[in-house]
Amino acid sequence: MDSTPVNWEALDRLILDFAKSENLIDDSASTSIISSPSSSPPSFSSSYQSRFIIRQIRRFLESGDIDSSLHLLRSHAPFILDDHRLLFRLQKQKFMELLRRGTDEARDSAIECTRTALAPCALDAYPEAYEEFKHVLLAFIYDKDDQNSPVANEWSERRRFEIAGLMSSVLRAHLQAYDPVFSMTLRYLISIHKGFCIRQGISSPISDLTERLLLEERDPPAVPQESFYEAPPFDEVDIQALAHAVELTRQGAIDSLRFAKGDLFQAFQNELCRMKVDVSMLDELVHEYCVYRGIVDSGLALPSVPGLKTLAEPLKVGQSEPGYCSSRNYSFEGDNTNSKHSDGETSVSNAHMNGSPEDSVDVNSIQGTDVELRYACESTNCYEDCSTSGSHQAGISKVLQRNRNYTTGERSKRKRWRGRQDDEDYKQDVNATSTNLSREQQGLEKHPSADIKSRDDKYEIVLGMKELAGRGMAAEVVEEVTALDPNFFLQNHILLFQLKQVEFLKLVSSGDHSSALRVASSHLGPIASRDPSLLKPLKETLLALLWPNEDALGKGLPLHALSTSLQFAIGRKLGVEEPQLMKLMRATLQTHNEWFKLQMCKDRFESLLRIDSLKDVNTPLISACSMSKSNADSCTHGSSQVTISSSTRVSEDGSSATQESSRDVCDENAILKVMEFLALPRADAIHLLAQYNGNAETVIQQIFA
Repeated sequence: MDSTPVNWEALDRLILDFAKSENLIDDSASTSIISSPSSSPPSFSSSYQSRFIIRQIRRFLESGDIDSSLHLLRSHAPFILDDHRLLFRLQKQKFMELLRRGTDEARDSAIECTRTALAPCALDAYPEAYEEFKHVLLAFIYDKDDQNSPVANEWSERRRFEIAGLMSSVLRAHLQAYDPVFSMTLRYLISIHKGFCIRQGISSPISDLTERLLLEERDPPAVPQESFYEAPPFDEVDIQALAHAVELTRQGAIDSLRFAKGDLFQAFQNELCRMKVDVSMLDELVHEYCVYRGIVDSGLALPSVPGLKTLAEPLKVGQSEPGYCSSRNYSFEGDNTNSKHSDGETSVSNAHMNGSPEDSVDVNSIQGTDVELRYACESTNCYEDCSTSGSHQAGISKVLQRNRNYTTGERSKRKRWRGRQDDEDYKQDVNATSTNLSREQQGLEKHPSADIKSRDDKYEIVLGMKELAGRGMAAEVVEEVTALDPNFFLQNHILLFQLKQVEFLKLVSSGDHSSALRVASSHLGPIASRDPSLLKPLKETLLALLWPNEDALGKGLPLHALSTSLQFAIGRKLGVEEPQLMKLMRATLQTHNEWFKLQMCKDRFESLLRIDSLKDVNTPLISACSMSKSNADSCTHGSSQVTISSSTRVSEDGSSATQESSRDVCDENAILKVMEFLALPRADAIHLLAQYNGNAETVIQQIFA
């Protein structure tokens, strides 16, 4: 099946929110050359401060420094110490840490701790607390290295991590200090991806990422207070939804709902944040993505040169960009006919693409057809080297210089990556963790494409092309790309077709039908004649001639999607691979779709985690991947996907047409009953009910017979 299209702009927003929430970027100043690490520190949000305090408490507990953690708790969360269950566990751990020191002075302090803190707290912590208190006193006579002692578990340093995780769970819920949405979304999608692959018996193409990013171990769950045990019964729908979303037992889901006082979404967030991720690896993946997408500066900032024109400085109507040719010939393989771009056409298109605000058109509101946009990179010759002739090298040098001119203004808008400068332990972890990014992604290998040698040059060219395409400057994009590689559009003719569609529709919207028809006859027509699959989108594009000028813009071209396609194709040509995070998101969103087809229901948490927005792709011009077999092979965008044979229609609730008959015989109450009594996943419960005409009692009897 085709890979799930991703709304990369929605992911950009999630990533930017994550980076801001974690103070990974300097959002207070420009990232131009005047910015420096010594700039004034960013202001911290209350949520970040709470998470930072929780991390500090956690590390104190994991290192055995109970006194420091108690000090922070008294200062920032004194209500935690009012819970004698938690206080008893902290005092018990303090007692063990004192004995662990092995000195006479520490032993005397441990005795004092039992008299003044541990014993009084054990009396009213919980029913088993006093027995635990008497048991832990055995540590006075059994050595910490005696693995056969009755208090070997109490001596184990693992106890530190258990109580640190428990305190983190409780503090996070009470302080509402949840991780940023993107972090929770990633945990959830990876968890579903792993479960789906195991259930279907298939190997994951991104297992190298998921296994290292999402750890198997979880923090202990926060235990509800005794008063919550008398809470009214919860809806079984909520219990099952929570249990299967985060892999809990039914009783575990009930306890989680009790702790959250019946709030399903709060309980869901509590459970997601219990999942542990490799934070330093996540930061690396996010940084790589941000550099690729132009969200943050690559770190090799170019000096601003006075007098150079930037994207922030629009040209006057009729003025051309420096270095642009007024005409360019295009021909396709097997064709001797050249299609010329006349001077008049270029001047008109430049006028409308680079004009001042009052003379320009709104490129975000140009009408497209009703087919989904996919990436248009041809698989054939996708890795071919660009020509290295002397004239071509000179052309590349000009492209690089023009891109520097164009992106100087845009670079000033990029953020500066600062990392976790406020968290020394995490800074050390970053040095110890590697995501094994490919050398191509880091731009460390020299590429034979003329004189583009540095990583920064490659990124600037790719981002410059993306920026031009995103602004709807189609003619300029074609000129620049052809100067970079004259054969590029021979191998990526669908991208050329889409760019010419943009140029055509902009001319139509400006009322210049004559120039629009020249674009159609010189470019769109010849391309479509060589690829019959493009005839239908060509016809739909020509319909724009029938609309009034003001209506030709319609609902909007998917310029962001087109610019991302172009970014990927040019990046691959220059040896700039897509970020691993893009591969991960594409694969996990695909398995999310497949998983809920099996469940025959919608995901109740997809709106909370913005998963719905990640799948909400704007209506594009054409479906590039459906045009030809060679294109379809390349539309995975460089990442293998989990492919499950399926050509079934998906209904509004996430189920497919072939599953409708199974669901029709299954009442929702019957599904929940089988799930509850047999502790089965929803898909298995539906499968069993379909075999017994939807009768839950019969299913249960057959299982226990």
